[in-house]
Amino acid sequence: MPSSPPTTSHRSAIDPSGVVFLRVSSKLVTARLIERGGSGLVFLALASVPLVLAQTGVWSRFPGWLAWALPAAVLAVVLWALALVPRQVRAIGYAERNEDLLIRQGIMFHRVMVVPYGRMQYVDVTMGPLERMLGLSSIHLHTASPGTNAVLSGLPAAEAARLREQLSARGEAKLAGL
Repeated sequence: MPSSPPTTSHRSAIDPSGVVFLRVSSKLVTARLIERGGSGLVFLALASVPLVLAQTGVWSRFPGWLAWALPAAVLAVVLWALALVPRQVRAIGYAERNEDLLIRQGIMFHRVMVVPYGRMQYVDVTMGPLERMLGLSSIHLHTASPGTNAVLSGLPAAEAARLREQLSARGEAKLAGL
């Protein structure tokens, strides 16, 4: 018996009633930790330059406490950003309805985007090197208005392919009915 995709359990005040949102893959947590961790290391290395220069005596006028405070502050911000990743991924969800696709995201600032099938011009599925390694894909929904373009990251590759075909078929059916 095939297992159903996990659903999101936390409801927001702006969620439509009666809609069950499907979660993206938990592998997205790993992908985002790698991406943000790598970026954090770059920022930490840059913030550590004054410390290295002060410790080697090249830059003796730089206050010692500031040379330590700058990388410490960057490290604290990077660790906080990494700690939020699992909760941010759990907040991402999508739901297919008869007339539109709903995409929700956000922890502090909740967002529910409604993309009508009839407004979709094309559906783009992408897979970068890290996503390919983890078996994930991203779906980009392009509409006539840039404000309603949407991206849904962290889908398993098979689900992204299925969703692309489903959304394309529904979009064509809605355009034919105009």
